[in-house]
Amino acid sequence: MHTILAIESSCDETSASVVSDGKIRSNIIATQDIHKQYGGVVPELASRAHEKNIVPVVQQALEKANITKQQLDAVAFTQGPGLLGALLIGNCFAKGMAMALNIPLIGVNHMEAHINAHFIAENKPEFPFLCLTVSGGHTQIVLVTDFGKFEILGETIDDAVGEAFDKTAKLLNLPYPGGPLIDKMAKNGNSKAFIFSIPEVPDFNFSFSGIKTSILYFIQKNTVQNPDFISENLADICASVQFTLVEILMRKLKKAAKQFHIKTIAIAGGVAANSELRKRIIEESEKNDWKYFIPDFEYCTDNAAMIAISAYYKYNNKDFVWLDAVPNARMAIGT
Repeated sequence: MHTILAIESSCDETSASVVSDGKIRSNIIATQDIHKQYGGVVPELASRAHEKNIVPVVQQALEKANITKQQLDAVAFTQGPGLLGALLIGNCFAKGMAMALNIPLIGVNHMEAHINAHFIAENKPEFPFLCLTVSGGHTQIVLVTDFGKFEILGETIDDAVGEAFDKTAKLLNLPYPGGPLIDKMAKNGNSKAFIFSIPEVPDFNFSFSGIKTSILYFIQKNTVQNPDFISENLADICASVQFTLVEILMRKLKKAAKQFHIKTIAIAGGVAANSELRKRIIEESEKNDWKYFIPDFEYCTDNAAMIAISAYYKYNNKDFVWLDAVPNARMAIGT
């Protein structure tokens, strides 16, 4: 049995987790509320908050797991992608701890970790499977053929779906982060009230810049005619936008599943917490005889447990990094 401490600091969550023999013993997350007043994550403020949070978060993770530092066999950290300054905090802390304890250091790809979050639960997907990885910074369909073996079949050519949710929320005067609020408002709205066109993008790739512009013009046009348009139609707007964004995702996912003859489907990333997407995955699974895997809400957003489970498998393969390992803000899957 081996025990690993994992640290996640890619954006605005400071998180630490302990895994022992493949079982998550703790998963502590400190959220940075300071960004709400700016309507988005401010990189410099995120770095400062990580510096403040990382020691108490790590201490809480060790205490909850009932583990001492001396019992650790390795320290893992998010190597990328993410905000460079934020990544540096976790990188430096993990290196210092690994050096002090004279134990191995493990670098983990943040996007691969989102996919690997499915291996936390007892019910794990069998290979091969497709994973729709959706967040504020990424939108990808990934073919997973084995642990650590990924092939990106399609990805966004411009903006991510999570950004489309948040930008729409900003247009509707909803506070940051707006994606979850759109989901909440949509529950009381009519998803067919307003129609937005689906972009035509080749292969399995996505594009969300056009739909964002379309939503902007739609809101501008209607608020000129009726200044109270947003307040009077908020639920319907949210439901219609959410339906369209999820429909874009589902069309590509269904196309990939059919072409590659894959019957095991998973979703990952922050947008995987969206209730409409989760509902559609279940509905399409029933129609197409898919086996579907949806992570618990705790493991959808950025968290160190997904880093920890990734590190557990890397440890088994002796896949360590040296102390000269540097964070990579644009780290691609499979690197």
